[in-house]
Amino acid sequence: MENLSKQQSNYLNNVKWLNIVKYLVIPASLAAIILNSCAPAPQGQVAMPPPALPVAVVTTATDTTYQEYPASVEGVVNVEIRPQVSGALDKVFVDEGAFVNAGQPLFKINDLPYRALYNNALAGLHAAEAAVGNAQLEIEKITPLVQNKVVSDFQLKTASAALDVAKANAEQARAAVSTAQINVAYTLIKAPVSGYIGRLGKKQGSLVAPNDADALTLLSDVHNVHVYFSLGERDFVGFKEQYPGETLGEKLKRLPAVTLLLADGIAFGTAGHIDMIDGQFDKNTGSITLRASFPNAAGLLRSGNTGKVRLSLQHNNVLIIPQSATVELQDKVFVFALADSNKVKRLPITISGKSGSNYIVKDGVKAGDQIVLSGIDHLQEGEIINPEKTSARIAAN
Repeated sequence: MENLSKQQSNYLNNVKWLNIVKYLVIPASLAAIILNSCAPAPQGQVAMPPPALPVAVVTTATDTTYQEYPASVEGVVNVEIRPQVSGALDKVFVDEGAFVNAGQPLFKINDLPYRALYNNALAGLHAAEAAVGNAQLEIEKITPLVQNKVVSDFQLKTASAALDVAKANAEQARAAVSTAQINVAYTLIKAPVSGYIGRLGKKQGSLVAPNDADALTLLSDVHNVHVYFSLGERDFVGFKEQYPGETLGEKLKRLPAVTLLLADGIAFGTAGHIDMIDGQFDKNTGSITLRASFPNAAGLLRSGNTGKVRLSLQHNNVLIIPQSATVELQDKVFVFALADSNKVKRLPITISGKSGSNYIVKDGVKAGDQIVLSGIDHLQEGEIINPEKTSARIAAN
């Protein structure tokens, strides 16, 4: 039994020493690996040189950015064509979509009832004018009798009053004739302006009235069109900062022309000019409406067209960096700037706009800084490079 106990004791001691040796040997092995990795390259092997990357100096420049905003087109004049008298629609002289000139007949309402009213009013006028003549004759008859004191002057005053009444009746009859004549003219509906005819809601034979819910048609004068678009508060502030110190009216005159992009993405052939800014922001959308006017001699644009307005914004003395010289990490944009001993330093930048393939930088770098132009995908903070100075100027394309 004593021999067995000694054997167990020796076994436990051996296990204990083996564990101690294990924890001593493994760190020693790691240390040996680390020392070997830091040891100079064996004779005959050459260490990799720092990568050669192009570097350029950041400078300031003047550039223009472009923003696009959804827009709607309206004719200079959009007129609802409505009847001003009631009746049956006898004739429709135009077709939907047709171009008409100002004064051209569009619709004809049955005028027989109105001509009858006109003739009746005209007869009433003739009767009233005859009554005026009779009253005038009565005065002429009584006047000498009063002068000879055959009759009293009271009768003359009565005759004069009757003449005044007859004249008033004649004026009233004359006004009735004028009203009847206007109503007859209203039965022929003419184009108030030149433009294009919209949909025709009523056909020949329909009954129409001034209080109808729908107009007969819509007439659009589109030889010039107004294009309306909206700016958010931030964009409007940047827009107003152009030409500082000038009034809004002066700024409008100096603003560059704007481009209208049609629904197919093609630019409209003629440039327009901003000529109106709304007086207040829309409290529901936080935006303000602007209007640009475009000449439309060919009639390509119609009321109801949609598109986009491309608005240019000039930036003076700003820092411009190629987009290819930046890298995005976690929704932030960085550049690699050259620091001491040819080491690179990763700097976050704030972008205020984009022009072509360039970024306009608001913050993060300054003029005179040197940044790496390309090959930055695998660069690390503090890595040493071999900078290749380039004469390329970092500015607008």
